[in-house]
Amino acid sequence: MTTPRGALLTGSVNYDDAEKTMRTVAEILGAHVGRIPDGEVGKRFHWIMFQPDVLGQAPGIERVGEEPIPFGAGLDARPLRIADGVEAAEIDLPRLGYADAARESYALFTRLRAEGAIPTGMRFQVSLPTPVAVISSFFSGDDRIAIEPVYADALLGELERILEEIPHEDLAIQWDVASEMGILEGASGYGAVMQGWWTGGVLEGIVARLAALVDAVPEDVEVGMHLCYGDAGEKHFVEPADTENLIRVANAVLGAVGRPLSWLHLPVPISRNDEAYFAPLAELADVPELYLGLVHREDGADGARARIAAAQKVLDRDFGVATECGIGRAPEGTTESILRTHAEVAAPR
Repeated sequence: MTTPRGALLTGSVNYDDAEKTMRTVAEILGAHVGRIPDGEVGKRFHWIMFQPDVLGQAPGIERVGEEPIPFGAGLDARPLRIADGVEAAEIDLPRLGYADAARESYALFTRLRAEGAIPTGMRFQVSLPTPVAVISSFFSGDDRIAIEPVYADALLGELERILEEIPHEDLAIQWDVASEMGILEGASGYGAVMQGWWTGGVLEGIVARLAALVDAVPEDVEVGMHLCYGDAGEKHFVEPADTENLIRVANAVLGAVGRPLSWLHLPVPISRNDEAYFAPLAELADVPELYLGLVHREDGADGARARIAAAQKVLDRDFGVATECGIGRAPEGTTESILRTHAEVAAPR
């Protein structure tokens, strides 16, 4: 069996600032990665949990409950609702924060590249949530139906600003697909999400939305899809029985998009080094780059190699390695070791 080739960082990295993230990743994994994120520092540390504070500023959107629900870094996790008598289509959402963060971090990226700290040819990776993630997490009932197109337009507006401000040859966009997997799996907390939200089957609704997001990225910009089962407390919201639902989503999206997907990431639970988990991968449609999230800090290179060996019994193609989700919430002091594990178990690109 060949050694896996290349590595992917799905987004968050547990450093306090983007410069430390980029310098460290480039130093340890520069020959292994083709894209480098900024680590999702600052208010993006907890993924989408800063969005209620942003959306709550819009006239016509209210917070649910009188008292804030603290969620680290001064965030208020209270859910949202459309105010009585307000038409969702009339709500003017503020900037969501993703384009502003990308612009700031790209300036840092170009400076570090000019200094030689980041190799020439590396792309700057921007990870974005799907509208379903934000809407399903913070709105409920009929408000989900009403606000979805409004939020989707706002998020695509963020994407447009990123596309305008960052040269396409330097840019890679990743769509983070977590809530959709929870809905598809019927995970706790997601059971009632679909009721009345969209017509048709669950998979069909998920795929139509994901394909539209992929197609919103021009073909001269790389675009990837990170399928995920969450990492709250470094645990999935549900442990997948195998890769069947991941492959169902991936194949359906690959068949529906109008442009090529540049890469696909699939998670691998730490306990799964058995061939049965990977068996559905034999049916995966062709994708230029496949990354398996089989690197875990708890068992390092030895554990990753055991999962690699199991995957190679099924996969008759090259693949790279990754963690199953971002490493932003990993314990302090473990980040460099996690990065080095990627280089230990995979060859350079």
